Formats: sequence, structure tokens, C-alpha cells
Amino acid sequence: MKQTTNLITVRIEWCQRQSAEARTEPEVDRWHAEADGLRDALMNTDHTDSYRLCPPEILRRYMLGFQDGTALLRTARTQLMIHAATSGTPQPASRMGGDVLLEDDR
Repeated sequence: MKQTTNLITVRIEWCQRQSAEARTEPEVDRWHAEADGLRDALMNTDHTDSYRLCPPEILRRYMLGFQDGTALLRTARTQLMIHAATSGTPQPASRMGGDVLLEDDR
């Protein structure tokens, strides 16, 4: 799971670098939104409703980050469960509560 959080953190940092190199304010906003979505997935929070007030492209980039981050976390949890089941080792307690449900999953 630590490797997964590192992957998400690296991608957040990449979004921040892209934002710093952006040439227009809308481009900066899109990179910030994607980083926010990744961060929310990592922190098990959801600010989708707040982003619904933004232009559609900003909402899409937030959702891209949020869904990618959530998918990475779910994949890591699944791999831990498979490893625990096949190796007989106990699964470490998860820091996170339940899975974050995306709008389609609710």
C-alpha cells in the first residue's frame, strides 16, 4: 500500500510541476483540479460536489485524478488480500475506512 501512496504522491507532484509550467490560467486550474482529485482519493475525501460548480473541463480533471487515485488504492488493497490469502500471512489493518464510492457506484 505504501508503494501505491508513493505513486499517487509522485503524480500529485507531477501535476504541480505541470501547473507551474502552464501558460494559461485555465490550464493551471486543470492541473490543480487533477492534483486535488488524487489528494482526495488518498485522503478518502470527496469534493466532487464543489467541483460541479466549476467549468466542465475542471470537473473532468478533478474526476480523472479522483478516479485514478481510487483505482490505484483499490488495486493495492486487492493485491494485499490476494497475497494474504495465498501466503497465509495476516493482512495489515487498513488506514482507510470503506472504499470511496464514485457516483456510478452509489
